Amino acid sequence: MPRRAFGYAVGPQGFIPRDQSNTSAVLGDGGIYTSVVDLVAWDRALDSHGLVSAQTQTLAWTPPTLPDGKAGTYGFGWFVDDDGGRKRLSHHGETCGFTNAIVKYPEQRLTVIVLTNRAGGEPWRLAQRIADLWLGTSLPASRPWPFEHMPNAH
Repeated sequence: MPRRAFGYAVGPQGFIPRDQSNTSAVLGDGGIYTSVVDLVAWDRALDSHGLVSAQTQTLAWTPPTLPDGKAGTYGFGWFVDDDGGRKRLSHHGETCGFTNAIVKYPEQRLTVIVLTNRAGGEPWRLAQRIADLWLGTSLPASRPWPFEHMPNAH
């Protein structure tokens, strides 16, 4: 793939190359090459229901009711929660040498995506700070994202 970013990890002497191997991207969570232009098109297609119908999207963006009657925090591919009275959709991901995050406030038509080419870090915190600036929120920037409550989050 020409002109693509390579991944890195922090080592004792600074950053060291740490990129995907031929077998690290065989599942749906890796091996995707995209650009900012592609991500804008994807986000616009979500907002205009160009990818899935409004009915399907509502289903994907609604957390399920769990067997014990409590609401879950994960729709179909999105963490869904209430953030100061606003529906917040979010997700993060990492693979060899890359850590990324997305936060989306559909009613406010705001999407923030942070892509990094380094292992580790917390790009979701940066995405949230940017969203908070745009939204003018006074909520603490350090509030947890829904995935951080999960036992295998880190």
